[in-house]
Amino acid sequence: MNRFFLTGIFVLITLTSYAQTSVGIRGGYTTSTYSYRPVPSSRATSVDGIGSPSFALVFEHFNSKNAGIEVNMQFLRIGYSQIEVDSDPIRTNSTQFDYLKIPILSSFFIGRSGRFQIKAGPHLGYMLQVKDITREYSDATPLEIPTFGGASDNPKKIMYGLTAGAGISKLFGKSTLAGEVRFAYDFTNPESQDRIFDMNSTNLEFTLAYLFRIKESKIEIISTP
Repeated sequence: MNRFFLTGIFVLITLTSYAQTSVGIRGGYTTSTYSYRPVPSSRATSVDGIGSPSFALVFEHFNSKNAGIEVNMQFLRIGYSQIEVDSDPIRTNSTQFDYLKIPILSSFFIGRSGRFQIKAGPHLGYMLQVKDITREYSDATPLEIPTFGGASDNPKKIMYGLTAGAGISKLFGKSTLAGEVRFAYDFTNPESQDRIFDMNSTNLEFTLAYLFRIKESKIEIISTP
């Protein structure tokens, strides 16, 4: 029993000895795709998204040799561009959403100074603003996505979904450079007035990050015979 207890303490000390905390910035490019169902009996229709730069503050904490957690505070701009294909000339409706998004990701890596990382977890967000960029048609068949930027539209503000990513990183002393691809599925339907039945989005991010280590455990492991 004593040996088991001592072994447990040794394992905890070993995990703690690898703890390190880094902060930094992440920047890149995001593309989005939207799908919606005008009524419950209709099939989902996909529409083109918009692309935009993305920026984030990053907090990363590894509390064991190969695993940890990463939290981002991200400015995310996504949106859609819906085309009325049967019109001549072609007409377009497009809307832009700006969010403050917070992914909370479990992070796992292999390697030492050069690492391969995978990350996954939920994300939450809050809509900062929404803008209807172009509105060139309405009352289409099937029904188009409604406006969200008008004074009476009252879109839902909360965003929630799942995010996953993979990438590589390189350590230079206390600094880390990382390149990553992320995919996010968002369950949010911003419609609050039942003008359409359902709506959701996906986004793909290509990012580069710079992190600086601000804290590292000082515990030393003492080998025992």
